[in-house]
Amino acid sequence: MTPASSTNTPPAPRTIATVVLVWAAISALGALQTYSDNLRIGVDSHYPALLVTWFIEYAVPLIVLSAGLSLVLARWPALIARPRNVFALFVGLVLVFQPAQWTYMAWLRGYLHIASLEDARLLLMKMLLVGWFSTTGTFAAILAIHYWRQARERELAWQRSQNDMLNLRLALEQQRMLALRAQFEPHFLFNALNAISALVRDGDRGLALGGIGRLSDLLRYALSASVRNTVTVAAELQFVRDYLDLQRLRYGERLQVQIDGDGRLLHEVACPPLLLQPLIENALRHDLDCREGPSDIRLGFAREGEVLAIRVDNPVSAQASPNPGAGLGLANTRERLKLMHPTASLSTNQQDGRFVAEVRLPLDQE
Repeated sequence: MTPASSTNTPPAPRTIATVVLVWAAISALGALQTYSDNLRIGVDSHYPALLVTWFIEYAVPLIVLSAGLSLVLARWPALIARPRNVFALFVGLVLVFQPAQWTYMAWLRGYLHIASLEDARLLLMKMLLVGWFSTTGTFAAILAIHYWRQARERELAWQRSQNDMLNLRLALEQQRMLALRAQFEPHFLFNALNAISALVRDGDRGLALGGIGRLSDLLRYALSASVRNTVTVAAELQFVRDYLDLQRLRYGERLQVQIDGDGRLLHEVACPPLLLQPLIENALRHDLDCREGPSDIRLGFAREGEVLAIRVDNPVSAQASPNPGAGLGLANTRERLKLMHPTASLSTNQQDGRFVAEVRLPLDQE
Protein backbone atom coordinates (compact mmCIF):
# COMPACT_ATOMS: atom_id res chain seq x y z
CA MET A 1 0.00 0.00 0.00
CA THR A 2 1.45 3.34 -1.00
CA PRO A 3 1.04 6.39 1.16
CA ALA A 4 -1.36 7.93 -1.31
CA SER A 5 -3.69 4.95 -0.96
CA SER A 6 -3.85 5.12 2.82
CA THR A 7 -6.75 7.41 3.59
CA ASN A 8 -6.56 6.84 7.35
CA THR A 9 -2.96 8.02 7.91
CA PRO A 10 -3.05 10.67 10.66
CA PRO A 11 -1.69 14.11 9.67
CA ALA A 12 1.72 15.15 10.97
CA PRO A 13 0.51 17.91 13.36
CA ARG A 14 -1.92 15.53 15.05
CA THR A 15 0.76 12.85 15.36
CA ILE A 16 3.24 15.27 16.91
CA ALA A 17 0.64 16.71 19.30
CA THR A 18 -0.38 13.21 20.42
CA VAL A 19 3.24 12.20 21.01
CA VAL A 20 3.96 15.35 23.03
CA LEU A 21 0.88 14.81 25.21
CA VAL A 22 1.75 11.16 25.85
CA TRP A 23 5.33 11.91 26.87
CA ALA A 24 4.24 14.90 28.95
CA ALA A 25 1.94 12.56 30.87
CA ILE A 26 4.75 10.02 31.29
CA SER A 27 7.05 12.81 32.51
CA ALA A 28 4.44 13.93 35.03
CA LEU A 29 4.17 10.39 36.40
CA GLY A 30 7.94 9.93 36.46
CA ALA A 31 8.47 13.23 38.27
CA LEU A 32 5.77 12.28 40.78
CA GLN A 33 7.50 8.96 41.46
CA THR A 34 10.85 10.72 41.95
CA TYR A 35 9.26 13.28 44.25
CA SER A 36 7.67 10.49 46.30
CA ASP A 37 10.99 8.63 46.56
CA ASN A 38 12.76 11.80 47.69
CA LEU A 39 10.17 12.36 50.39
CA ARG A 40 10.70 8.83 51.71
CA ILE A 41 14.45 9.23 52.02
CA GLY A 42 14.20 12.80 53.33
CA VAL A 43 15.62 14.63 50.31
CA ASP A 44 14.21 18.09 49.77
CA SER A 45 12.87 18.52 46.21
CA HIS A 46 10.32 20.51 44.24
CA TYR A 47 7.86 18.78 41.95
CA PRO A 48 7.80 21.50 39.22
CA ALA A 49 11.58 21.38 38.95
CA LEU A 50 11.50 17.58 38.76
CA LEU A 51 8.81 17.73 36.07
CA VAL A 52 10.89 20.11 33.96
CA THR A 53 13.96 17.91 34.41
CA TRP A 54 12.05 14.77 33.43
CA PHE A 55 10.53 16.40 30.39
CA ILE A 56 13.76 18.00 29.12
CA GLU A 57 16.11 15.11 29.82
CA TYR A 58 13.95 12.09 29.07
CA ALA A 59 10.87 13.19 27.14
CA VAL A 60 12.38 15.54 24.55
CA PRO A 61 14.63 12.97 22.82
CA LEU A 62 11.93 10.33 22.99
CA ILE A 63 9.39 12.77 21.54
CA VAL A 64 11.76 13.27 18.62
CA LEU A 65 12.14 9.49 18.28
CA SER A 66 8.41 8.71 18.59
CA ALA A 67 7.19 11.46 16.27
CA GLY A 68 9.92 10.90 13.72
CA LEU A 69 9.46 7.13 13.67
CA SER A 70 5.67 7.44 13.44
CA LEU A 71 5.85 9.86 10.52
CA VAL A 72 8.47 7.80 8.70
CA LEU A 73 6.48 4.57 9.03
CA ALA A 74 3.30 6.36 7.93
CA ARG A 75 5.12 7.70 4.88
CA TRP A 76 7.06 4.51 4.04
CA PRO A 77 5.29 1.49 5.56
CA ALA A 78 7.41 -0.83 3.40
CA LEU A 79 10.30 -0.19 5.82
CA ILE A 80 8.79 -2.77 8.19
CA ALA A 81 7.05 -4.97 5.63
CA ARG A 82 9.47 -7.83 6.43
CA PRO A 83 11.07 -9.03 9.69
CA ARG A 84 14.59 -8.40 8.38
CA ASN A 85 13.59 -4.80 7.59
CA VAL A 86 12.38 -4.37 11.17
CA PHE A 87 15.66 -5.74 12.52
CA ALA A 88 17.72 -3.50 10.23
CA LEU A 89 15.68 -0.44 11.26
CA PHE A 90 16.16 -1.26 14.93
CA VAL A 91 19.91 -1.74 14.54
CA GLY A 92 20.19 1.55 12.69
CA LEU A 93 18.16 3.24 15.40
CA VAL A 94 20.45 1.90 18.13
CA LEU A 95 23.58 2.95 16.25
CA VAL A 96 22.32 6.47 15.43
CA PHE A 97 19.72 7.60 17.95
CA GLN A 98 21.04 6.08 21.12
CA PRO A 99 24.50 7.70 21.02
CA ALA A 100 22.78 11.00 20.21
CA GLN A 101 20.47 10.55 23.20
CA TRP A 102 23.39 9.71 25.50
CA THR A 103 25.34 12.73 24.33
CA TYR A 104 22.30 14.98 24.86
CA MET A 105 21.71 13.70 28.41
CA ALA A 106 25.41 13.88 29.29
CA TRP A 107 25.55 17.47 28.05
CA LEU A 108 22.52 18.43 30.17
CA ARG A 109 24.03 16.85 33.29
CA GLY A 110 27.52 18.21 32.70
CA TYR A 111 29.06 14.77 32.23
CA LEU A 112 30.96 15.62 29.08
CA HIS A 113 34.08 16.66 31.04
CA ILE A 114 35.79 13.28 30.98
CA ALA A 115 39.20 13.18 32.65
CA SER A 116 39.95 9.47 32.36
CA LEU A 117 38.86 6.18 30.83
CA GLU A 118 37.15 5.31 34.10
CA ASP A 119 35.00 8.43 33.80
CA ALA A 120 34.08 7.41 30.25
CA ARG A 121 33.17 3.88 31.41
CA LEU A 122 30.99 5.16 34.24
CA LEU A 123 29.24 7.58 31.90
CA LEU A 124 28.59 4.79 29.40
CA MET A 125 27.12 2.54 32.09
CA LYS A 126 24.82 5.30 33.30
CA MET A 127 23.62 6.05 29.82
CA LEU A 128 23.09 2.39 29.00
CA LEU A 129 20.85 1.90 32.02
CA VAL A 130 18.64 4.77 30.89
CA GLY A 131 18.82 4.88 27.12
CA TRP A 132 18.69 1.21 26.15
CA PHE A 133 15.37 0.49 27.86
CA SER A 134 13.66 3.72 26.77
CA THR A 135 14.79 3.44 23.14
CA THR A 136 13.84 -0.22 22.84
CA GLY A 137 10.49 0.27 24.57
CA THR A 138 9.63 3.29 22.44
CA PHE A 139 10.53 1.46 19.24
CA ALA A 140 8.38 -1.52 20.24
CA ALA A 141 5.43 0.71 21.18
CA ILE A 142 5.54 2.70 17.92
CA LEU A 143 5.85 -0.53 15.95
CA ALA A 144 2.86 -2.06 17.76
CA ILE A 145 0.75 1.08 17.17
CA HIS A 146 1.69 1.07 13.49
CA TYR A 147 0.78 -2.61 13.07
CA TRP A 148 -2.50 -2.03 14.92
CA ARG A 149 -3.33 0.92 12.66
CA GLN A 150 -2.58 -1.15 9.57
CA ALA A 151 -4.76 -3.99 10.83
CA ARG A 152 -7.60 -1.55 11.55
CA GLU A 153 -7.28 0.00 8.09
CA ARG A 154 -7.40 -3.46 6.50
CA GLU A 155 -10.47 -4.33 8.53
CA LEU A 156 -12.18 -1.06 7.60
CA ALA A 157 -11.29 -1.58 3.95
CA TRP A 158 -12.72 -5.10 4.13
CA GLN A 159 -15.90 -3.80 5.75
CA ARG A 160 -16.21 -1.11 3.07
CA SER A 161 -15.77 -3.69 0.33
CA GLN A 162 -18.40 -5.93 1.95
CA ASN A 163 -20.81 -3.00 2.22
CA ASP A 164 -20.14 -2.07 -1.39
CA MET A 165 -20.80 -5.67 -2.45
CA LEU A 166 -24.01 -5.80 -0.42
CA ASN A 167 -25.20 -2.48 -1.85
CA LEU A 168 -24.40 -3.66 -5.35
CA ARG A 169 -26.18 -6.94 -4.76
CA LEU A 170 -29.19 -5.11 -3.34
CA ALA A 171 -29.27 -2.80 -6.34
CA LEU A 172 -29.08 -5.78 -8.70
CA GLU A 173 -31.87 -7.57 -6.84
CA GLN A 174 -34.03 -4.45 -6.97
CA GLN A 175 -33.43 -4.13 -10.69
CA ARG A 176 -34.26 -7.79 -11.06
CA MET A 177 -37.50 -7.28 -9.14
CA LEU A 178 -38.41 -4.31 -11.32
CA ALA A 179 -37.73 -6.36 -14.43
CA LEU A 180 -39.96 -9.16 -13.17
CA ARG A 181 -42.72 -6.69 -12.35
CA ALA A 182 -42.37 -5.14 -15.78
CA GLN A 183 -42.89 -8.61 -17.29
CA PHE A 184 -45.70 -9.57 -14.95
CA GLU A 185 -47.97 -6.53 -14.94
CA PRO A 186 -48.46 -6.34 -18.76
CA HIS A 187 -49.08 -10.10 -18.64
CA PHE A 188 -51.88 -9.65 -16.10
CA LEU A 189 -53.30 -6.68 -17.99
CA PHE A 190 -53.29 -8.62 -21.25
CA ASN A 191 -55.30 -11.49 -19.76
CA ALA A 192 -57.78 -9.17 -18.02
CA LEU A 193 -58.40 -7.27 -21.27
CA ASN A 194 -58.96 -10.57 -23.03
CA ALA A 195 -61.81 -11.29 -20.63
CA ILE A 196 -63.44 -7.94 -21.40
CA SER A 197 -62.87 -8.23 -25.15
CA ALA A 198 -64.70 -11.56 -25.09
CA LEU A 199 -67.72 -9.78 -23.60
CA VAL A 200 -67.50 -7.08 -26.27
CA ARG A 201 -67.42 -9.70 -29.02
CA ASP A 202 -70.52 -11.33 -27.53
CA GLY A 203 -72.27 -7.96 -27.78
CA ASP A 204 -73.04 -7.68 -24.06
CA ARG A 205 -72.30 -3.99 -23.49
CA GLY A 206 -73.65 -3.93 -19.94
CA LEU A 207 -71.39 -6.73 -18.78
CA ALA A 208 -68.49 -5.22 -20.73
CA LEU A 209 -68.91 -1.87 -18.96
CA GLY A 210 -69.11 -3.66 -15.62
CA GLY A 211 -65.94 -5.51 -16.52
CA ILE A 212 -64.15 -2.27 -17.31
CA GLY A 213 -65.12 -0.93 -13.88
CA ARG A 214 -63.85 -4.06 -12.19
CA LEU A 215 -60.65 -3.90 -14.23
CA SER A 216 -60.16 -0.31 -13.05
CA ASP A 217 -60.37 -1.48 -9.43
CA LEU A 218 -57.92 -4.29 -10.10
CA LEU A 219 -55.44 -1.97 -11.79
CA ARG A 220 -55.69 0.49 -8.91
CA TYR A 221 -54.63 -2.26 -6.49
CA ALA A 222 -51.97 -3.54 -8.86
CA LEU A 223 -50.43 -0.06 -9.20
CA SER A 224 -50.42 0.57 -5.44
CA ALA A 225 -49.03 -2.90 -4.70
CA SER A 226 -46.33 -2.72 -7.37
CA VAL A 227 -44.46 0.04 -5.53
CA ARG A 228 -44.18 -2.12 -2.40
CA ASN A 229 -42.01 -5.15 -1.80
CA THR A 230 -44.61 -7.04 0.22
CA VAL A 231 -48.33 -7.06 0.97
CA THR A 232 -50.44 -9.29 3.22
CA VAL A 233 -51.84 -12.59 2.00
CA ALA A 234 -55.29 -11.33 3.00
CA ALA A 235 -54.97 -8.37 0.61
CA GLU A 236 -53.87 -10.75 -2.14
CA LEU A 237 -56.85 -13.01 -1.48
CA GLN A 238 -59.23 -10.06 -1.81
CA PHE A 239 -57.52 -9.13 -5.07
CA VAL A 240 -58.06 -12.70 -6.30
CA ARG A 241 -61.76 -12.52 -5.38
CA ASP A 242 -62.09 -9.30 -7.42
CA TYR A 243 -60.19 -10.90 -10.28
CA LEU A 244 -62.51 -13.90 -10.22
CA ASP A 245 -65.52 -11.59 -10.29
CA LEU A 246 -64.09 -10.05 -13.47
CA GLN A 247 -63.45 -13.45 -15.02
CA ARG A 248 -66.92 -14.62 -14.00
CA LEU A 249 -68.34 -12.00 -16.38
CA ARG A 250 -66.72 -14.05 -19.13
CA TYR A 251 -67.18 -17.60 -17.88
CA GLY A 252 -70.46 -17.18 -16.02
CA GLU A 253 -71.49 -19.94 -13.68
CA ARG A 254 -68.86 -22.26 -15.13
CA LEU A 255 -66.26 -20.50 -12.97
CA GLN A 256 -66.31 -22.23 -9.59
CA VAL A 257 -63.47 -21.75 -7.10
CA GLN A 258 -63.52 -23.29 -3.63
CA ILE A 259 -61.58 -21.23 -1.05
CA ASP A 260 -60.65 -22.84 2.30
CA GLY A 261 -58.69 -21.63 5.29
CA ASP A 262 -59.44 -17.91 5.01
CA GLY A 263 -58.70 -16.63 8.53
CA ARG A 264 -56.96 -14.00 10.65
CA LEU A 265 -53.55 -15.52 9.99
CA LEU A 266 -53.66 -14.26 6.41
CA HIS A 267 -53.63 -10.68 7.70
CA GLU A 268 -50.28 -11.30 9.44
CA VAL A 269 -48.27 -13.08 6.73
CA ALA A 270 -46.40 -11.08 4.09
CA CYS A 271 -45.96 -12.10 0.47
CA PRO A 272 -44.86 -10.50 -2.81
CA PRO A 273 -47.49 -8.33 -4.50
CA LEU A 274 -49.69 -10.06 -7.09
CA LEU A 275 -48.70 -13.52 -5.87
CA LEU A 276 -51.95 -15.51 -6.07
CA GLN A 277 -53.40 -14.14 -9.30
CA PRO A 278 -51.01 -15.97 -11.69
CA LEU A 279 -51.70 -19.24 -9.84
CA ILE A 280 -55.45 -18.82 -10.28
CA GLU A 281 -54.98 -17.69 -13.87
CA ASN A 282 -52.90 -20.78 -14.56
CA ALA A 283 -55.65 -22.95 -13.06
CA LEU A 284 -58.31 -21.25 -15.21
CA ARG A 285 -56.26 -21.78 -18.36
CA HIS A 286 -55.77 -25.49 -17.68
CA ASP A 287 -59.31 -26.12 -16.48
CA LEU A 288 -62.03 -23.98 -18.04
CA ASP A 289 -60.16 -23.36 -21.30
CA CYS A 290 -59.47 -27.06 -21.82
CA ARG A 291 -62.89 -28.65 -21.20
CA GLU A 292 -66.61 -28.08 -21.02
CA GLY A 293 -68.65 -27.78 -17.86
CA PRO A 294 -67.97 -26.04 -14.56
CA SER A 295 -64.49 -25.63 -13.18
CA ASP A 296 -63.11 -27.50 -10.20
CA ILE A 297 -60.50 -25.12 -8.81
CA ARG A 298 -59.53 -25.18 -5.15
CA LEU A 299 -57.59 -22.55 -3.23
CA GLY A 300 -56.58 -23.49 0.31
CA PHE A 301 -54.57 -21.93 3.13
CA ALA A 302 -53.13 -23.97 6.01
CA ARG A 303 -50.56 -23.40 8.70
CA GLU A 304 -47.89 -26.10 8.84
CA GLY A 305 -45.60 -25.36 11.78
CA GLU A 306 -43.84 -22.07 11.03
CA VAL A 307 -44.97 -22.05 7.39
CA LEU A 308 -48.14 -20.91 5.66
CA ALA A 309 -48.92 -23.35 2.85
CA ILE A 310 -51.02 -21.99 -0.04
CA ARG A 311 -52.32 -24.68 -2.37
CA VAL A 312 -54.02 -24.16 -5.74
CA ASP A 313 -55.12 -27.25 -7.66
CA ASN A 314 -57.28 -28.03 -10.67
CA PRO A 315 -58.03 -31.05 -12.88
CA VAL A 316 -55.46 -31.93 -15.54
CA SER A 317 -57.06 -32.32 -18.97
CA ALA A 318 -55.74 -34.33 -21.87
CA GLN A 319 -54.87 -31.12 -23.71
CA ALA A 320 -52.75 -29.78 -20.84
CA SER A 321 -49.07 -29.08 -21.37
CA PRO A 322 -46.82 -31.89 -20.10
CA ASN A 323 -45.00 -29.24 -18.04
CA PRO A 324 -47.69 -26.77 -17.01
CA GLY A 325 -45.42 -25.19 -14.39
CA ALA A 326 -43.15 -23.64 -17.00
CA GLY A 327 -45.39 -20.69 -17.91
CA LEU A 328 -44.29 -17.09 -17.62
CA GLY A 329 -46.56 -16.32 -14.66
CA LEU A 330 -45.38 -19.26 -12.56
CA ALA A 331 -41.71 -18.74 -13.45
CA ASN A 332 -41.91 -15.08 -12.39
CA THR A 333 -43.71 -16.04 -9.20
CA ARG A 334 -40.86 -18.40 -8.26
CA GLU A 335 -38.30 -15.66 -8.83
CA ARG A 336 -40.21 -13.11 -6.79
CA LEU A 337 -40.59 -15.53 -3.88
CA LYS A 338 -36.83 -16.15 -3.86
CA LEU A 339 -36.18 -12.42 -3.79
CA MET A 340 -38.55 -11.94 -0.85
CA HIS A 341 -37.18 -14.72 1.39
CA PRO A 342 -34.69 -17.54 0.75
CA THR A 343 -37.01 -20.17 2.26
CA ALA A 344 -40.14 -19.08 0.39
CA SER A 345 -40.90 -21.41 -2.50
CA LEU A 346 -43.32 -22.46 -5.21
CA SER A 347 -43.57 -26.10 -6.24
CA THR A 348 -45.76 -27.69 -8.92
CA ASN A 349 -46.66 -31.33 -9.52
CA GLN A 350 -49.48 -33.65 -10.54
CA GLN A 351 -51.36 -35.69 -7.96
CA ASP A 352 -54.30 -38.01 -8.69
CA GLY A 353 -55.14 -36.36 -11.99
CA ARG A 354 -54.87 -32.82 -10.64
CA PHE A 355 -52.27 -30.15 -11.18
CA VAL A 356 -51.08 -28.75 -7.83
CA ALA A 357 -49.20 -25.49 -7.23
CA GLU A 358 -48.08 -24.94 -3.65
CA VAL A 359 -46.56 -21.79 -2.20
CA ARG A 360 -44.80 -21.99 1.16
CA LEU A 361 -44.27 -18.75 3.06
CA PRO A 362 -42.30 -18.56 6.34
CA LEU A 363 -44.30 -17.01 9.16
CA ASP A 364 -41.17 -15.45 10.68
CA GLN A 365 -39.67 -13.37 7.85
CA GLU A 366 -37.30 -11.18 9.88
